[in-house]
Amino acid sequence: MDRDLREGDGLWAPERRALTVGLVLTVTFIASEALAVVTVMPLVSHDLRGLSLYGWVFSIFMLASLIGIVVAGRDADRHGPARPYVAGLVLFGTGLVVAGLAPSMSILVLGRALQGLGAGAVPAVAYVVIGRSLPEFLRARMMAVLSTAWVVPGIVGPGLAAEVAHLVGWRWVFLGLVPLVGIAGSLALPALVRLGRPDTEPADEHTLADAMRTAVGATLLLAAFNARLVAVGVALGVAGVLIGATALRRLLPAGTLRASHGLPATILSRGLLTFAFFGADAYVTLTVTTIRHHSTVTSGAVVTASTLAWTAGSWVQARLNDQWEGRRLVRLGLTLILIGTIGMAWQLRSGVPVGEGFAAWALAGFGMGLAYAPTSLMMLRAAPSGREGWASASLNLADVLGIAFGVGLGGAAVAAVSHSARPVSTGVVIAFGAASFAAVVAMVFSRRLPGTVNR
Repeated sequence: MDRDLREGDGLWAPERRALTVGLVLTVTFIASEALAVVTVMPLVSHDLRGLSLYGWVFSIFMLASLIGIVVAGRDADRHGPARPYVAGLVLFGTGLVVAGLAPSMSILVLGRALQGLGAGAVPAVAYVVIGRSLPEFLRARMMAVLSTAWVVPGIVGPGLAAEVAHLVGWRWVFLGLVPLVGIAGSLALPALVRLGRPDTEPADEHTLADAMRTAVGATLLLAAFNARLVAVGVALGVAGVLIGATALRRLLPAGTLRASHGLPATILSRGLLTFAFFGADAYVTLTVTTIRHHSTVTSGAVVTASTLAWTAGSWVQARLNDQWEGRRLVRLGLTLILIGTIGMAWQLRSGVPVGEGFAAWALAGFGMGLAYAPTSLMMLRAAPSGREGWASASLNLADVLGIAFGVGLGGAAVAAVSHSARPVSTGVVIAFGAASFAAVVAMVFSRRLPGTVNR
C-alpha cells in the first residue's frame, strides 16, 4: 500500500488538500504562460520585427524574476508566504496586460520584465511551503504533483496558443491568461494565510540591493554578448562583472562558485542544469518554424511532447527516490538532455523528418524530469531550519541565471546573424552548442553533489 495512504497523511488529506490544490493551480497558470510564449514567439518576433530581441524576451523575464525570488524568499521567511504571493500575482497580471498591448518588441520585453518580477515569487513561495508544511517522505511526491501541473498546459497550451494566435492574434495569448491569475490566487491564498509566519527568526543574507546588483550585472554581461563593437562589449562585460560578482557571492551559499560539496554544489549544478535545457529549449520552436518552415501548431506539438516527457520523468524519479542516489538521477538526466540537444541540432539539416525533433526533445524533457526534482530535494534537506526561504531563493537564483545566460547566449548568436548575411541556423547551432557544453560541465561537477539516498 502507498506510504502516504497507509499513514493517512498524504497530500490530499483534508488538512493539506487546499494547499495542494492552490499550489497546483498556481503552477498551472505559470506553465500556461511559459509554454504559450515559447510557442508563439517566432510569430511575435516576425510581427513586431524584433528578431534581434528574441533572446531578451526570455532572458529579461528570468533576470527580473531574480529580484522577485529574493524579495519573496526573504518576505516569506519573515511574514509567511501569503504577502509575497499576492504581490507576485499583481505584478504578473500587469505584465500580461503590457505584453498583450505592446506596440513594439521593446515594450513586449518590458511586459516580460513585469511578469518575471511576479513569477519569481511563485517558486520561492512553493519551496517555503513544501519545506515548512510537509514531512520528508511527502516532499518528492509534492515535487511530482507540481510537475503534473504542467500536464494540462503541456497538452492544451501550445496547440491552443497557436490556434488563438491564428484566429484572433497573438496578443490574446497574453491577455487571455489574466482571468486565470485571479482564479488561481483566490483559491490558493486562504491556505497560504493559514500557514502563517515561521517560528524561527530568519537570517538576513539576501538583500534587495544585492539582488538588483546581480540582475544589473547579469544584464550588462548579456548586453556585452550582444554588442556589435568589441570595445563596447568588453566595457559592458567588465562593468557587469564588477557590479554583479560580489553581490552574487553574497546571495549564494559560501563555496557555490567553487562547487564545494553539499549545498553549494547543488545550487551550482541546478544553474548548469537549467542552462543546458532551457538554453536549447528557447530555440526549438524557432528551429521548427523559422528554419524548417513547419507550422506553429507543429512546433507547439514538439513543446507538448517535451513537457509531458518532463512530467513522466518527474514521476519516475519519485518512484526511484528511495533506491537511487539523487546524483545518479541528475547524471542520467543530464545525459539524456545532452543526447536530446544533439538530436535537435540534427533537425537543422534539411530533409531530416520532423519526427526526429519530436523524439529528441521528448528525450531531453524526460531527462529534465529525472534531474530537476532531486536537486530541489537535496536543497531542502540541506537547508537550515527556519531558513528554507533563503535556501530556496538560492536555488531559484541559480535557476534564473542558468536560464538567462543559456537563452541570452543563444539570443546573442541569433541577433548577430540577423545583422549579417548568414542564415539564422548558424546562431541556433551556437545556442545548441553552448547548452551542450553546460550539460557536460554539470556532469563533471555532479560528483560533488550529496551522496546520500533521497529518503
